Amino acid sequence: MSISPEQAQAYWKENLRIIYTYLAVWFVASYGCGILFVEQLDAIQFFGFPLGFWFGQQGSIFVFVVLIWMYVASMNKLDEKYDVHE
Repeated sequence: MSISPEQAQAYWKENLRIIYTYLAVWFVASYGCGILFVEQLDAIQFFGFPLGFWFGQQGSIFVFVVLIWMYVASMNKLDEKYDVHE
């Protein structure tokens, strides 16, 4: 099963858009919430802990795992769209 060069280029462009979007979310969750905005987030309590501390310790890991599942789902949709699925 092969696709035309135009389709392959469009597929790759959409793939990169998905990757950049999820990388931006990951950056904001890990670096932004865990380091840059920690003082503002510490004003909010989450399960008895300051939210900034929670993001720094485990929240960014949870976000990363959720992003992996979202990436899998997004890529499955993209593969179906371009008929390159298994």
